[in-house]
Amino acid sequence: MGPTACGKTDLAIQLAERYPFEIISVDSALIYRGMDIGTAKPDPEVLKRYPHWLIDIRDPADVYSASEFCTDARDLMQEISARGRIPLLVGGTMLYFRALRDGLAKLPGANPLVRSRIKKLAQSRGWAAVHNELERVDPNSAARIHPNDPQRLQRALEVFEVSGRTMTELHLEQSRSGSLPYNLCQIALVPADRGNLQQRIANRFNEMLTIGLVEEVKSLYARHDLHSQLPSMRAVGYRQVWAYLDGELNHDELLERGIIATRQLAKRQLTWLRSWPDLRCIECEAANLVDQALKILRSDYILGKHN
Repeated sequence: MGPTACGKTDLAIQLAERYPFEIISVDSALIYRGMDIGTAKPDPEVLKRYPHWLIDIRDPADVYSASEFCTDARDLMQEISARGRIPLLVGGTMLYFRALRDGLAKLPGANPLVRSRIKKLAQSRGWAAVHNELERVDPNSAARIHPNDPQRLQRALEVFEVSGRTMTELHLEQSRSGSLPYNLCQIALVPADRGNLQQRIANRFNEMLTIGLVEEVKSLYARHDLHSQLPSMRAVGYRQVWAYLDGELNHDELLERGIIATRQLAKRQLTWLRSWPDLRCIECEAANLVDQALKILRSDYILGKHN
């Protein structure tokens, strides 16, 4: 695990070169076909040599839930283990990791009246006001959800207003009956210097624009079945380019907003990781990343029988 641009994929590939790992992607954007540049998807040659499960499994017009991810990942983990190999889950979608590890909490269903009231609040005072209200009743959820993420803001506040309990409380009480029947070794790549990670993010987004991110999104923008509110098009980078193509941003604003949004994503990912139990952390710019990871894997007996 780790924030965006910290080098998770590179480390996973180096591990797969040495030991019988099969990589399962834990990324809510990499699932989409035709979204390659903005998701930093490994190139075709890398994927041919080191296949990543759960990449390119959905069209951008589709919706893919955490529940579907759990089902797909569990099936793959069972198949990989049956082959005598080791599932290596790699990505930055922390909700997917938590849902897979703990199971999904039983949350109340949608309530049209409550949703209508929340939307009216957003229309009159903006989504920042909704975020402020969520922060008042459920500060933990508010810390994870960006003020410009209306779908998740609405759902978190709706859960509280319908049940009288926060989403955080419900997740804490969720049944552990769905816990994974595996020995988990949870490793995170984290920055020792946040400024270095921010620079890496800026450099990578600049590179994405240089190699054709706008042209990639143009091909999606031209489709009649896609729109800016789909989960695929709300992915960081794609959302900003879509606004650029809509004429809402100029090129300099696109660059600035894209970098800011990516840095905010990294900040949210790090917030998740700070409260993650049993996490083994490695500094993402360390010179001996692979050796450190292997040391942890051996100490947790993940690699014992393969040495």
